[in-house]
Amino acid sequence: MKIALVGMGNIMFCDEGLGTYLAKYIEANYEIPDNLEIVDGGLLGFGLMSYYQEFDKLLIVSTTSKEGKPGEIFRYSADDMLRLGKTRQSANEVEVAMMIEICSVKEDMADIEFLTMVPQNIEDVKNGLSDIVLENMPKLAEKTLYILKEYGLELKRKNSLTFDDIIYNTANPSNIRTI
Repeated sequence: MKIALVGMGNIMFCDEGLGTYLAKYIEANYEIPDNLEIVDGGLLGFGLMSYYQEFDKLLIVSTTSKEGKPGEIFRYSADDMLRLGKTRQSANEVEVAMMIEICSVKEDMADIEFLTMVPQNIEDVKNGLSDIVLENMPKLAEKTLYILKEYGLELKRKNSLTFDDIIYNTANPSNIRTI
């Protein structure tokens, strides 16, 4: 089974980048099996169409427009995403939903799930995460690893980089911190 973990979000807008940071965290800290692809979805939007068709399962990690407290985590299916209706407010949510609608007419569409977190700040232009979101990122990583385990993938830890390290490395690629 081919599985993709897609971290979506724009790291230039604070908490909007949490999915990207999560994907980079998993990639830096765990051995990645051959049937798992870690995708920096960034702002791919429509560029995700090929992933919807080439993989058996997609786990998309990003922010959500759902009502909740900053740092609150939600898991839902592609069908649930389509039912969110007008609560979809970010460009990523709109584009992802449109791609699901377009690809759903094909028989070979991946089983898509979302793991999302309520952001505190997606408006300020700044690298990094708000304190409450950063505090909840280990929970998001834990839930991501749990879902991957449900998919039959148990990832083995290889490093101990923190989310602070990942954020620093993303903002300063020529001066990478390592363990």
